[in-house]
Amino acid sequence: MSEPLTPKIEKVIKEDEEYLMQSFKRWYPLVIDHGKGALVYDIEGKEYIDFNAGIGVLALGHANEKIINAVKEQMEKFFHYSLTDFYYELAVEVAKKLVSFMPYPAKVFYTNSGTESVEAAIKIARGHTGRQWIIGFMNSFHGRTMGSLAFTSSKAIQRKSFSPLLPSTYLIPYPDKRNPLCKEDCTNQLLSFIEDWLFKKIVDPSEIAAFIAEPIQGEGGVIVPPKDFFSELNKILKKYGILLILDEVQTGIGRTGKMFAFEHFNVEPDIITLAKAIGGGLPLGAVVGRKEIMDLPPGSHANTFGGNPLALAAAKVVLEEVPKLLDHVTNVGRLIMDELKETRSPYLYEVRGLGLFIAAELRKGGQPYTEGLEKVLYNSFKRGVLPIGAGESAVRIEPPLIIEEELAKKGARIIREEIEKL
Repeated sequence: MSEPLTPKIEKVIKEDEEYLMQSFKRWYPLVIDHGKGALVYDIEGKEYIDFNAGIGVLALGHANEKIINAVKEQMEKFFHYSLTDFYYELAVEVAKKLVSFMPYPAKVFYTNSGTESVEAAIKIARGHTGRQWIIGFMNSFHGRTMGSLAFTSSKAIQRKSFSPLLPSTYLIPYPDKRNPLCKEDCTNQLLSFIEDWLFKKIVDPSEIAAFIAEPIQGEGGVIVPPKDFFSELNKILKKYGILLILDEVQTGIGRTGKMFAFEHFNVEPDIITLAKAIGGGLPLGAVVGRKEIMDLPPGSHANTFGGNPLALAAAKVVLEEVPKLLDHVTNVGRLIMDELKETRSPYLYEVRGLGLFIAAELRKGGQPYTEGLEKVLYNSFKRGVLPIGAGESAVRIEPPLIIEEELAKKGARIIREEIEKL
């Protein structure tokens, strides 16, 4: 399936293999040189439509002038000064903007990444409730550090060889129509499982600090739950004083056509975790939670780089610009999905998603078609489009939120054509 690489690209890839630990997998041999808007250029000058935004990070696209100017201005003031030991105004300004999007009075804790946000949320939930157990969902992805890894299970390789993981945790099925507990009514069947089996057979609810879930499973295949699931689940959790943590690292900051994906599901989580898009391309994460819950005592949790001023300068721009794009995200996402739904192929199982968080799942003989996914991704790359994979065999599409309609339609058409060629 692969084709000969140019000497320049081959040199980078060979040196990457020699000097970097290869604990991650690349989808195709893209060696990026620069980007502008929703376009990326490799080191040979070839142009590509960015259909992954650096795994959902670049909400405002590449080389956004407002972000560049904000970061430059901040660089001339100071690069770093540990927020957990001192104060600076920018941290307060961004936090005020961030909590203004929440449905209740909230507070913020800054981190550097998604997995660190999840780790912090676990500590906050345990510290506030005085309880130990955390319940997660199968097929989730919450990060790869040792605490968050206990709840990551979209692929077995993510957990293999790393046990024992965080104790007092348990994973239950996600409300996905493909799992055996969702034959008819996914919401009620899973809620019955929680109350009749989890709470009565495995762990008493009085010992559970929180449930953690992605509002839409990302790495697991862009799995959208039934609209009522999280609101009905939260009713049960509230009866027992259990917190709901929603991991919005990939779905938050406008990705689904709303600032946060939980807004689609008529639920108010107690805590959300953020990263990826919030920093505009710079490393930044955050935990946002109800004021009364964000009450860990001084000295119990901190970090050196969380709330880095350069990243916060970028975040301030992101939080000002993304709300203006929400209708655009919804409309362009619909255009992409409509194009993909026109695919004429026995291997296209389903097109699903919200906003610009979209998957086209491939199956062959009723089973995941991983070989087909590899072909579609590689051939789309060769034709100048950069989607990535999700789940076992889903083409994942999450371009910058600023992508133009014509560019989005062109990219979707190429992917459709490559699926039809299988």
